Amino acid sequence: MKLAYGAKSDVGLKRTQNEDRFCADPRLGLYVVCDGMGGRNAGEVASELAVEVIHKHVLEAVLNGNLPMVGQYDPTFSPQTNRLASAIQLANQVIHREAQDQPAHAGMGTTVVSALIAGQVLSLAHVGDSRLYLIREGMIEPLTADHSVVGEQVRRELLTEEEADRSPYRHVLTRGVGVGATVEVELGEVPVMNGDLLVLCSDGLTIGVKPRDMLHAVRCEWNPQAIADRLVAMANAAGGEDNTTVVVVSLGEETRQGVWRRIWNRILRWR
Repeated sequence: MKLAYGAKSDVGLKRTQNEDRFCADPRLGLYVVCDGMGGRNAGEVASELAVEVIHKHVLEAVLNGNLPMVGQYDPTFSPQTNRLASAIQLANQVIHREAQDQPAHAGMGTTVVSALIAGQVLSLAHVGDSRLYLIREGMIEPLTADHSVVGEQVRRELLTEEEADRSPYRHVLTRGVGVGATVEVELGEVPVMNGDLLVLCSDGLTIGVKPRDMLHAVRCEWNPQAIADRLVAMANAAGGEDNTTVVVVSLGEETRQGVWRRIWNRILRWR
């Protein structure tokens, strides 16, 4: 399955520093978005370390099939999904050790949302409130659930989605990579097909842009980069309260751009 992607990261309108980082490597089928936590405590260092460690670990596993796993192996998931979890566990160790060794970095951490695509299977792993959405046949589905105080309250039906959006605790996370010596990584596997789109994003997007608005952006644009650019612009138009990072992945034997180019060529031939 061919993969095409577009990505954009923007500081937003209210922040002076971008603490988001991302990785997009279609050769590996690996896509990662991290949102640094800790503000003055070097959240950008944590997100940068996470992206670097995850990417390197997955690449090393491809080159060395006997590379040891980090953390406990979950037999309910494939080796591919466990490898993604291993990469995040290793990132947690590296960030936590850095925070202990460098007083200026104490308390730093990061969210992680990651996707690893091999054939018709999407492996996903995440910690925190950065999200992954699947768009298929005009429908959008969240593949992750926020690890946050209000996210838990919504799941327990103590808050509605609308109340959660207004809550002063909506940015309080219950998990973060590097915050503690260990971290619980949530895993998933989803079958994918030609024509699917994936959207990985930091919460700078979801603060002001709802899933229905994301669908509108997909309908208005025709390639992954244009979609990513449009989504970031929409986040800033909604107030730009935070850094916004978006990675859009198009799955299929032929990219959406290729489809539209083929249609346009047919129109020209008919003239």
